[in-house]
Amino acid sequence: MGRRGAVATNHPVATAAGLDILRAGGSAADAAVAISLTLGVVEPHMSGLGGDGFYHHWSAKTGKAETFAGTGQAPAAATVARYRAEGGIPIDGPLSVQTPGKVAGLAALHAAHGTKAWGAVFGPAVEAARDGFAATHALRHFCGENRRRIGADPTSAAIFLPGGAPLAVGALVTQPALAATLQRLAAAGPEDFYRGALARDIAADCATMGALPAEGDLAAVRPLLAPPIGIAWRGFEVRQTPQPSMGFALLQMLRIVEGFDLAAMGWGSAELLHLMIEAKKRAFLDREAEAGREQPDFASLLSDARTAAHAKAIGERAASLPVRAMAEADTTYFCVVDAEGNTVSAIQSINGAFGSGVTGARTGILFNNRMTYWHLDAGHANELAPGRRVRHTMNAPMVMKDGKPWMTFGTPGADNQVQVNFQVLVSCAIFGFDPQQALEAPRWTSSQPGQESNYPHGGGDVLTIERGFGEAAIAGLRERGHEVKVVGDLEGACSVEAIRVLDNGVRMAASDPRRDGWAAAY
Repeated sequence: MGRRGAVATNHPVATAAGLDILRAGGSAADAAVAISLTLGVVEPHMSGLGGDGFYHHWSAKTGKAETFAGTGQAPAAATVARYRAEGGIPIDGPLSVQTPGKVAGLAALHAAHGTKAWGAVFGPAVEAARDGFAATHALRHFCGENRRRIGADPTSAAIFLPGGAPLAVGALVTQPALAATLQRLAAAGPEDFYRGALARDIAADCATMGALPAEGDLAAVRPLLAPPIGIAWRGFEVRQTPQPSMGFALLQMLRIVEGFDLAAMGWGSAELLHLMIEAKKRAFLDREAEAGREQPDFASLLSDARTAAHAKAIGERAASLPVRAMAEADTTYFCVVDAEGNTVSAIQSINGAFGSGVTGARTGILFNNRMTYWHLDAGHANELAPGRRVRHTMNAPMVMKDGKPWMTFGTPGADNQVQVNFQVLVSCAIFGFDPQQALEAPRWTSSQPGQESNYPHGGGDVLTIERGFGEAAIAGLRERGHEVKVVGDLEGACSVEAIRVLDNGVRMAASDPRRDGWAAAY
């Protein structure tokens, strides 16, 4: 807790980078850029220059909220016919790479709200790439789990599988080519990434690897700037990132349970858990049908009539509601509040763990595998077309009270993101948990048939729940017809970061113990 600034990210090195920027007088936007770039170095399996990101900013001076989406488009050469001829979109490798958009989103955020020079916030990321950072247990785990993916590319294997084995805990990971790219980007500015000498090197890397993004695809990337979408909910305003984010699913879940007395049910009770799980299932039906459309009808999705119909359909027994949904498996979330109160909620991803698995030899950039989430079915809301933006599970919420941020929070975790955010908000807003209590509390995640990532989609009908809810609640869920899979304490999905701003101005930062996250304030 602190009075001036707070940072919560999924890696200690990134949190330190953001806190240093704030202490040096930088804004929340300055710190966000530094954190974003640093996470791309020290958490390479989750995000980086080769991926995408969503950045949600609130200005203390103007009271204005904005979202900056750095999402790349499908390359010009990425057609349905081409991938059908290939037998489908591969889950990794060069043909899974989509044009990266993160830098465009960061640049737009910085141009609007940065106070330090663009190049002045690159120091921590450059240092971590050039001089190395120590591998954590989590990074070693992901290296081992994805040995096939990164081992297929010589450049990636040399960095993350030295000698053919996963990185040892504490081993220094250096990325000199990436350090040089970061230094070039700091000096030349973000335009160079898309329409300059760096863009030509990125396109050359893609061509050498056999990936589809070309110079013209990079030149076509533009950030999406839009106000957040939001709902009034029990004395709060809950805001979310709009299309192509699927953040609206969280808002819909909240609206579905709005008419129930949640507090009377009791935190962690089988009754409350059943209600929330069934609300999630129904929201995901709409998510699949509507997400990806050029102009989704948020007013209809969040209307009294639609959400009341969903609520009325919830019975005493667990419903089997198959969907054909998509997800992003590996992502990272962070949030920042500066001395003035400016706030950033941010999330970024290269999609799967280590993305495509391929690293550019010239640039050191590890590229995403976001092509895997396009549909090849004619007429689908998320049908692949050159130049289109794919839909994202990434979402960056912000909860307002009396016109100011009350809590900023979010998580990586694929389809689990919005449902875990749902649990965190209910715990804090209804049951009075502080954010650290909410992040350490037991959690559940619901899967519906067809809900796995990648196209075409698999998945089963299962409720994964941490044993900390207790035997009575778990038995109550089984009695209601849920197919329950019990896991150990802190073994559930996601890695939430949160900052709550108290009425006296104290910033209360929290970090999930399930990964490498770290919260700090001053």
